[in-house]
Amino acid sequence: MEEVPWFAGAVIYGIDVKRFADGNGDGIGDFTGLTSRVTYLHDLGINCIWLSPFFKSPFADNGYDISDYYSVDPRVGTLEDFLGFLHAAGEQGIRVIIDLAVNHTSTKHPWFEAAKRDPKCRFRDYYVWSEHPPPVEADNETAFPGEENSVWTYDEIAQAYYFHKFRHFQPDLNTANPAVLQEILAVVDYWLALNVDGFRVDAAPFVIGETGIEHANPRDPHGFLREIRELLNARRPDALLLGEVDLAPDALRDYFGESKLDLLLNFILSGALFGALAQREANVIHEALALLPEPPPRCGWANFLRNLDELNLARLPADIQERIYAEFAPKESMRIYGRGIRRRLAPLLEGDQKRIALALSLLLSAPGVPLLLYGDEIGIGDDLSLPGREAVRVLMQWNEGKNGGFSNAASNELLQRPISTGAFSFKRVNVADQLKDPTSLLNHARQLIFARRRHDIFYKGRLLPLRADHPALFASAYSRGTELLVAVHNLADEAIEASLDLPGRFDSDFACIVGECGVVVCDRQLAVTLGPYGHAWLYTALES
Repeated sequence: MEEVPWFAGAVIYGIDVKRFADGNGDGIGDFTGLTSRVTYLHDLGINCIWLSPFFKSPFADNGYDISDYYSVDPRVGTLEDFLGFLHAAGEQGIRVIIDLAVNHTSTKHPWFEAAKRDPKCRFRDYYVWSEHPPPVEADNETAFPGEENSVWTYDEIAQAYYFHKFRHFQPDLNTANPAVLQEILAVVDYWLALNVDGFRVDAAPFVIGETGIEHANPRDPHGFLREIRELLNARRPDALLLGEVDLAPDALRDYFGESKLDLLLNFILSGALFGALAQREANVIHEALALLPEPPPRCGWANFLRNLDELNLARLPADIQERIYAEFAPKESMRIYGRGIRRRLAPLLEGDQKRIALALSLLLSAPGVPLLLYGDEIGIGDDLSLPGREAVRVLMQWNEGKNGGFSNAASNELLQRPISTGAFSFKRVNVADQLKDPTSLLNHARQLIFARRRHDIFYKGRLLPLRADHPALFASAYSRGTELLVAVHNLADEAIEASLDLPGRFDSDFACIVGECGVVVCDRQLAVTLGPYGHAWLYTALES
């Protein structure tokens, strides 16, 4: 049997270094602070960290506007600090992947500074220019409607327009230029030499020109990403390439095959999970899973509930979108870009611990690799007074002390203000208090994570979607040899009784390894009783 890659058994934890922990007291999170919290991450059970961009940047777009791919931004530390963090994480058995944002740079990047000043220099063709911006096609709009009016911006020094799918301070790189590919390969090689375990490829479809103007190689658009994979194979074959690919299901298969990405972020399932939670019906999840193409061997899905962008609902049917908006974002201030919601997981679910735990169980039992966003394990809130996507990019809350334990800096020196009022105040929601409470969300999240990691049937077994005789019960099973693990979830706000057909003859003694559930087995049927928003993971073995 082919060896399973390490990331198949990973539980990934996404961190924004600037907002996680401040180690030097200047009010900004840094690698010193992050290193001091590695033990917490180990005890949480995660075994892979994904870091948002920490490179030198004006930070006009949370670090995705990179001005130097080779430097750690001094606000979050030094290269030595980063290496110290890598070492500390490695000692705890935690791998680290970093963002590879190569669709665009900052306008402050030396490449762009040179390109706009000299039309004959080699850097001019690192970007996409036009003396007169071409007509904009209907599918070539800015990624940020309402914040940007066009994908073309005029530069006075260059006396030409440059293309940007994202913001005007993020000019697109011309990935059709072989010199750009070589630059990016050098960046990848540099960070591999420092021993990172892989990369999250930001905006992968835009990198290869699948949307926007045709500035990728028209004969081999996936070649850019495939070259990166081939470099990884030569330097470090087990390195992970995780792709941000938010496209229709029929367009996803090529990113496993042609681009040779290992994992794809599962935007289809993310939206469907909230659709199911809003409608309290399991069929939304079943339909989403049926839409997904089957990943090839050694590849899979990276499942998530929330990330540091909006919750994108654009790929859901209109009626389900409306139900989600009505349930989870009834105010216009909670919505963004006409396609999504700018709220964190806990506020979306009104702080209901049972419902949040249900959502975490859905995530951690789904087929693929789970990706948890920092703070969701304790149910931190959001700050809707901040503009755009910034609402969900809040400070981590460690204790009820000064600044929620994030920093000992004066309040006017903080990167941003902590959540200090309301139901999600750091005085009510923090790590220290929840560690002491055996019934806390944090301790339940730890139970889920460790249960998943103990049972490799989740990624070595065969997925068996199960249909129940109650619309609110979502169930799935994993089978391997003599083992069967069944995860059941009650999406309703009332207790339910339901039955499932089992795929074989099993012992009547199902062990409940997570959650609470009444279980009766009779004639190849599993009858379960679950409380409101209840969930359970059940384990048994085949009869001999």
